[in-house]
Amino acid sequence: MDLMNVIGLSLIVLLVLVLPLSVHKIEDNLEPFLLVMGAGAVTVSGAWSFDLAHEALKEPVLISLAVLVLGFAFKYTERNFRFVMLKLARGAGLKVTIFLLVVLLGILSSLITAIIAAIMLAEAITALGLKEDARIRVAVLACFAIGMGAVLTPVGEPLSTITVAKLKGAPHYADFFYLFKKLAAWIIPGIIFTGLWAARVKQKRASVSKQTRETESAAGIIVRGVKVYFFIAALVLLGAGLKPLAEITILKLSAPVIYWVNSISAVLDNATLAAIQIVPGMSASTIVFLLMGLILAGGLLVPGNIPNIISASKLGIKSKAWAKQAIPFGLFLMIVYFILMMGALPHG
Repeated sequence: MDLMNVIGLSLIVLLVLVLPLSVHKIEDNLEPFLLVMGAGAVTVSGAWSFDLAHEALKEPVLISLAVLVLGFAFKYTERNFRFVMLKLARGAGLKVTIFLLVVLLGILSSLITAIIAAIMLAEAITALGLKEDARIRVAVLACFAIGMGAVLTPVGEPLSTITVAKLKGAPHYADFFYLFKKLAAWIIPGIIFTGLWAARVKQKRASVSKQTRETESAAGIIVRGVKVYFFIAALVLLGAGLKPLAEITILKLSAPVIYWVNSISAVLDNATLAAIQIVPGMSASTIVFLLMGLILAGGLLVPGNIPNIISASKLGIKSKAWAKQAIPFGLFLMIVYFILMMGALPHG
């Protein structure tokens, strides 16, 4: 790769990282922006091919269909869901209910998608009538759990979809269960710990919420599914186009360094960062460090991942209030995971 290509791809990376944070219109229209950037990266690197175009059209299908089907399914069952949450809280107690809510949404998010899990979370918190402190605490911690659990399958969220797409060839040959096999031993204990931590609420019992929430329209569900499709397609192009640059930069970094570098996921979408960083030449241990850094840092601030954005918006949680709860817990998790993963890192 010549110098002009390096400069061109580096400029695209800079635009992808900076413009969504600094230009409101781009933030609101992220999917077409990333499509343009992805097409530009593929053009600069000379990576256009029929196979790439086919992959960009095919890869988003599964998660987009899941978002659509499950979105409509929840639309017609949300009243029953609220009733079940209140009945469970009154029968088993609020603490047990919160623990089960966080753990189940965290684990099931890999199948029902992080988007649907976040919508269900907001409905559950509203139904339980949690006071402000408990509401923020449970929302923040549950989003950590959802962010962790959703990565276990390519259906869960764009981060896992794009990761599997980029690693499906040699030497990893990633299939549907690849991320589960690599990450479940790290992720599932973290989800359970987060559920236990969330259950330490001061509020003793649920109260009937006086809030009412409008049922999401069919058009809104369809638009969300279409956006997810184009978002994944854009990330496929972006990842393919930036692969040459990643090979001469990211591959030079050690796994522990990548882990902490990915703290930037607190303010940038972690799927976009995965599209930029992941290349097949990485070792399995480096991929684990990279993904865990993205997942954990993604919970620190509202823009870090999709569940945060959905929950904060639906529950009216301000960025400062989110950060106050999330940063101490998230940094604690990152330090503990770093120590544990360093102990498991192959040596010699």
